[in-house]
Amino acid sequence: MKEQFYKYIQKLQDQICAALEQCDGEAKFKEDLWQRAEGGGGRTRVIENGAVFEKGGVNISAVHGTLPEAMQTYFGVNNANFYACGISLVIHPKNPMVPTVHANWRYFEMYNKQGNVIDSWFGGGQDLTPYYLFEEDAEHFHQTCKTACDKHDPKFYSEFKHKCDSYFRNSHRNEARGVGGLFFDYCKATDNFSMQDWYNFVTEVGNSFVEAYIPIVEKRKHLSYTREQRNWQEIRRGRYVEFNLVHDKGTLFGLKTNGRIESILMSLPPHVQWVYDHHPEPGSEEERLLKVLKNPVDWVRL
Repeated sequence: MKEQFYKYIQKLQDQICAALEQCDGEAKFKEDLWQRAEGGGGRTRVIENGAVFEKGGVNISAVHGTLPEAMQTYFGVNNANFYACGISLVIHPKNPMVPTVHANWRYFEMYNKQGNVIDSWFGGGQDLTPYYLFEEDAEHFHQTCKTACDKHDPKFYSEFKHKCDSYFRNSHRNEARGVGGLFFDYCKATDNFSMQDWYNFVTEVGNSFVEAYIPIVEKRKHLSYTREQRNWQEIRRGRYVEFNLVHDKGTLFGLKTNGRIESILMSLPPHVQWVYDHHPEPGSEEERLLKVLKNPVDWVRL
């Protein structure tokens, strides 16, 4: 399974990067191959200062070795080794009318000291983070997620949307990071759903990403905006940074396993603001966004 999934994410990285480069029209991804001293490595690709994308990364990695003590305690195991591979992306557009997007799909195996697999699972998801709310964009993103989920289990979309709404949330501010999407983790084999079934589901979702995001970018990338709207984008980016550094499990796992810092923190935007006790004007589009982020919204009819 690990070889199968790693081949898949290599191909998916190529497809997503090609679609983003075409959408931008100017900037190209820079590639950085790296090795992890404890085992494994990755292929980082970063796009910067484009016509559309201010900063973005689409990274793949496959790392292995001894599971760090903190992670062994977390999983309740002793003397365990691990293998983890996945693709992770974050795209920060220049225009505040275009939403930021995040996605990650991953596979994990854990071994005992004899080298036998004692556990394995898939995880991942994607979510949309707008700075100005266009309901039709949120509806399109969620409908694409639901279409992919429905091909495998009609309950998946509701279940994984709920988990996304719960997970991608700055609980210290009582607001969502964005308008959500999907989040799933510890997807393990059962009597009714094999690891191959989970592979088929995760790759279905991964393959739908370009259709979920690129049409939104194409629709919004030429809209005009003001310096004040750009300021708002940078303030909201601050909330994105807060989530990644305070709550994000992937960031924590990367740091705990001595991951590559440049790749882990690739998700942070280049220009951010923290304005003391900032509140948008009453009745403004900015305030409307904040009200929506207080409670989850059903963006598609089930």
